[in-house]
Amino acid sequence: MKKINWLILTLVLLTATAISSSAQTKIATVDMKKIFTGYWKKKTAEAALDTRKAELRRDIKDMADGLEKDQADYKKLLEQASDPAISADERDKRKQAAASKAKDINSRKVALEQYQRQAETQLADQSQRMSANIVAEIQKAVADKAKAGGYTLVFNSGTVEVVVFADASTDISDSVLAQLNAGAPIDVSKPAGIPLNISTNLP
Repeated sequence: MKKINWLILTLVLLTATAISSSAQTKIATVDMKKIFTGYWKKKTAEAALDTRKAELRRDIKDMADGLEKDQADYKKLLEQASDPAISADERDKRKQAAASKAKDINSRKVALEQYQRQAETQLADQSQRMSANIVAEIQKAVADKAKAGGYTLVFNSGTVEVVVFADASTDISDSVLAQLNAGAPIDVSKPAGIPLNISTNLP
């Protein structure tokens, strides 16, 4: 890992040297992770994911409750099928009903497990899309801010060991974040407290 980071640093320095040979190089740094965390749209995305996660959990609970009721009904049918007080024909009917209920229970178990897997995949995909869209917006804002400030290169100071040293005066994270949050609504919904896994593997 260290070899890869030093290779990246070497390439960056070579690029800076090449540019400086033909024009004046103006370099800035930006902490992508800091901006990602502070961007208001991340909070909105988390709130949306919380809402969807709560909906899916309610659906799964309803399905599980229904399955539990069916299992209780199946147990009663088995008990009734063994009741010596009823006729043999009636016992046979209840045995058939119990067998049909068992088959239905197995089908519903499979459906519940499949729904749970689909729900997890859906949430992961939604989280990934939201994260990718936010990162793309941040990258564009950084590029716009760099062009406006006349910067030739912008390094991500939030990436370990790629930026060895950076003067704080060259960091444009706060100005980029302020620009992004300028369009925030007055009241941004807060997450409902359900932990999320929005990716922070930023470039």
